[in-house]
Amino acid sequence: MLRLLVPFTLAGLFGVSAALAAQPQFAAVLPGKTIELPRDTGAHPAFRTEWWYATGWLDTPDHQPLGFQITFFRSATGHPANDPSAFAPTQLIIAHAALSDPKLGRLAHDQKIARQGFGLAYAKAGNTDVQLDTWRMVRAPDGHYDVTADAAGFALHLTFTPTQAPLLQGDNGYSRKGPLASQASYYYSEPQLRVTGSVTRPAAGGASRIATPTPVTGSAWLDHEWSSTLLAADAVGWDWLGANLSDGAALMAFKVRAADGHAVWAHAALRSADGQITQFGPGDVDFSPTRQWRSPRTGTQYPVATVVRTGETRWQLAPLLDDQELDSRESTGALYWEGAVTVNRDGKPAGNGYLELTGYGKKLTLERR
Repeated sequence: MLRLLVPFTLAGLFGVSAALAAQPQFAAVLPGKTIELPRDTGAHPAFRTEWWYATGWLDTPDHQPLGFQITFFRSATGHPANDPSAFAPTQLIIAHAALSDPKLGRLAHDQKIARQGFGLAYAKAGNTDVQLDTWRMVRAPDGHYDVTADAAGFALHLTFTPTQAPLLQGDNGYSRKGPLASQASYYYSEPQLRVTGSVTRPAAGGASRIATPTPVTGSAWLDHEWSSTLLAADAVGWDWLGANLSDGAALMAFKVRAADGHAVWAHAALRSADGQITQFGPGDVDFSPTRQWRSPRTGTQYPVATVVRTGETRWQLAPLLDDQELDSRESTGALYWEGAVTVNRDGKPAGNGYLELTGYGKKLTLERR
């Protein structure tokens, strides 16, 4: 469901003129298209924006839980694709990485941005292979992913191995995001990924101390989404959940919110461990906050504990830690809360997931600067 704001906040970067940005032509998301995997795991440069977004829960040898997030974005600027210059800013590559460590008590995060080119920043078509400097996510022929991010103060060196088939969201991958058919994306998820590798945690004693990698295992959720469209005019932000459930099921739910909190659009999908999918339309999905947290840095208040309703089922979400605010104003321009949460089903432990909360500080700016 994530980050439809990226191209609209970045179109003016790296010398894209107002004239070029005025009427860009991007590919449209249309119903009836069939997502073809593995080909569509790669980049789709004709669309305005795209991301590969992985989140998950990790377990250390001493059984301390950690949450992680790594996201690579590709953003088409509207600059003419036929510009022969090696410096042409036709595509931007952006990356976020974050680690939720209860020992630290807050989210550690880092961000990068660069124009595509020179083999240093790219998103390749045909298969997931996206890189920004030393950060990379690449999909191997057998379907596993190798992920590397040596970030400021921490590092992620992880392998994701599929245990289930990809989950096509919406109507075979055509995912509505608003009341208009044009307000949509192509969207699939890979839940229940098995994670191995290592994490270098922020040094508790400060930057002068040398941190060493910690081996980890766990589970992850990978979203891949691409689109060219705006959200509805009255949308201010969204709540989104991706959860790996303990019985092998997978739950995705989102609510696009108006200023008064009502749903402009909402949707959820629950896939059981045996592959049966139940979808929930706007009237059957809701997010009801149960506890708020106010950021000491930005003053933004977020509903970090909430109840998600899908039909008659209620899922209680509680954060691994409250301070999981991610300030990406130096890259995508957004300020949001994105963090690891535990998931209970009707009061009983059901699994773990990630919750994203956007538009709580101010309405998302979805037009070009």
